[in-house]
Amino acid sequence: MLIEISVLLGFGCLSGVTTVLFGFGGGFITVPVVYAFALADPEQALGAMHVAVATSTAVMVVNAGSATFAQRRTGRLRRDYLWPLIAFIGLGAVLGSFAATVADESVLRWLFVAYLALTIADSVVRKGFVSRRDDDGPRALGGVTTIAGGTGIGAVASFLGVGGSVLTVPLMRRKGLPMADATALANPLSLPVAVIGTAVYAFAATGTASGAAHLGYVDLVAAGALLCGSLPTIAVTRRVVGRIPDRAHAIAYLALLAAALIAIVIR
Repeated sequence: MLIEISVLLGFGCLSGVTTVLFGFGGGFITVPVVYAFALADPEQALGAMHVAVATSTAVMVVNAGSATFAQRRTGRLRRDYLWPLIAFIGLGAVLGSFAATVADESVLRWLFVAYLALTIADSVVRKGFVSRRDDDGPRALGGVTTIAGGTGIGAVASFLGVGGSVLTVPLMRRKGLPMADATALANPLSLPVAVIGTAVYAFAATGTASGAAHLGYVDLVAAGALLCGSLPTIAVTRRVVGRIPDRAHAIAYLALLAAALIAIVIR
């Protein structure tokens, strides 16, 4: 248990960094590590991926909320990109969360892998993510993007427990926003996914995922250890946002997605 807590604290620190710099909220960090520990526990093994996704959403509530609060004075949380997109993300999150509670474990795991792989490939192949032209200024979100895109982002993100930043960051990037702004917006846009997903998972589990250390599918011990590492890191990391060159920031974002993909495939 001591080794497990120490590892979770370390990954919690990493999730704090990724929350501020990349808007991940911890999902791509916490899902693979919690999945690995749950898989090794005979009492949780049959529901390991559900436990990982549920715990990830619980951690994201706190991480994304803390990062949003820390970035509120930077001017990067632009209202015209937050509303009404955030409302449709919340609608999609309701649909995705309920679908995830009845999904087969293997389906959930391989959809997570496919989701990461397609996002990386799309961001590399299509123009506008890694590099921005000097004249590529911010452009407004259209009605179709807001309604259909927002609902789709919420559904996919809550189904996989990843907060939605992997979709919102590329979206904002292609609308001409710098990485610092795109990743800052990803945190408040992840909140409805995290809150709704946590509420659904908290009351959905029976059998293998139940017990004193769980709230539904949410592993309270793992979530607590991860947050003990992430919250102090968020407070420190927010000071460097905006100092990283835009292209390097974008490449680092894709590199972290690739690392998460490799980790979950190997495991």
